[in-house]
Amino acid sequence: MRESPTDAPQSRSELVSSLVSMLRERLPDGWIVSADTPCGERPRSADALIKLRAPGDRTVNIVVKAKRLVEPRDIPRLKDQLAPDLDEDQSQVALVAARYLSPTVRNRLVNSGLSYADATGNLHIRAGQPALFVADRGADHDPWRGPGRPRETLKGAPAAQVVRTLVDHPGPWRVRQLIKASQASTGSMYRVIGFLESESLVTRNEQGLICVSDWSALLRRWSDDYQFLRTNTVTRWIAPRGLENLTSRVVEADTDDYAVTGTIAAATWAPPYAPARSLMAFANNPETIATRWGLRATETGANVLLAVPAYPALLAGARQRDDGMVVAAPAQVAADLLTGPGRAPSEAEALMDWMKANEHIWR
Repeated sequence: MRESPTDAPQSRSELVSSLVSMLRERLPDGWIVSADTPCGERPRSADALIKLRAPGDRTVNIVVKAKRLVEPRDIPRLKDQLAPDLDEDQSQVALVAARYLSPTVRNRLVNSGLSYADATGNLHIRAGQPALFVADRGADHDPWRGPGRPRETLKGAPAAQVVRTLVDHPGPWRVRQLIKASQASTGSMYRVIGFLESESLVTRNEQGLICVSDWSALLRRWSDDYQFLRTNTVTRWIAPRGLENLTSRVVEADTDDYAVTGTIAAATWAPPYAPARSLMAFANNPETIATRWGLRATETGANVLLAVPAYPALLAGARQRDDGMVVAAPAQVAADLLTGPGRAPSEAEALMDWMKANEHIWR
């Protein structure tokens, strides 16, 4: 991981110089990096053309578009601007350079077939002829953001309220409808929607209605900031007779003051490919639940996690299965699994595959 420079680049030429330095530091011996190409050779849409000459005189041309700030909604336009300058023999690479690129922007650039670099050291370049792949990790937060400008995130109750509403219901939405359905305050709703628009996670149609074209992308982005173990107050327990006995006790108790999430809840919709290793559940009174279910508190070796939900929105849409167990809504279960340990992210993907194929059932 490269240490971020102390001073932010102040111009496009400084960004290009930073990129050239990064490449010279990372390429193997024998590669030559040059950016002193005559202006006549530089594509009109580019801010620079960097040549990488491999041993044997094979060359990769990097067509660079440099910007101070790049947001997700800028990526389709940048791709369109760079596309005419790319050849078909894979010896030219389109690269977006900026002072800082957020994780969301970096992922979307790669998914759009674009390489990237920023001044903090984030770098991803892939070429076909000659074969070349260079990548490095820089900062995940803008080191030059002023102290008066808080970082925008999807943390907090308003984000949970708005995101869960947008994911659980197809829309499109009028502003007043979304405020009423999410129960978020007007100001909070506008702040969350503004952030989601900047991330290209929601759009507005010709009538000005709020639309979500990809609910799974929205759910993934929220889960990055939410995270079950970090946001909720989690206590750890052992079910001494194992999970199979515990699930029977949960059903037999015939109460609704909890909501199971995680692997066991996901199996409600997407068949598991391995036995559950733990039970995760929301409970406002975990000690009461633990006594009822015969659990023992522990610091190590837990197979039960009871979480006091940080926000009421996390319990929205909880429902009772045919066997009597209360489970969280599919979207919440997927979010809780996405950033979980071990095989949890894979279980989240399996659940979301089911959700995509069965929107008429849960949405």
